[in-house]
Amino acid sequence: MIIYNVTVKVDLSIHQDWLGWMLLKHIPDVMNTGMFQSHRFCKLLEQDESDGITYAIQYFAESMEKIFFYQEKYAPELQKEHSDRYQGHYVVFRTLLKVIE
Repeated sequence: MIIYNVTVKVDLSIHQDWLGWMLLKHIPDVMNTGMFQSHRFCKLLEQDESDGITYAIQYFAESMEKIFFYQEKYAPELQKEHSDRYQGHYVVFRTLLKVIE
């Protein structure tokens, strides 16, 4: 199992809009690609939230091939949609993790 982890720190000024958009639009769009079996949407705890709130969205894939296909075929458009909507109001980084147990 491979986890495609997206960590996003969102400005307070757009937080509520972003949260709703992620739950109702973006995450369902990612899941509808068929590349992931499930996902988790997590809020980081014990963080300084004076300039934003940090979330980690974890998408679970059965193989690296599915991740690579997602990154090539679907990610550019989905990431552009996010960037166009919230540009300048978030910081994001993506990591891949392999589940050991």
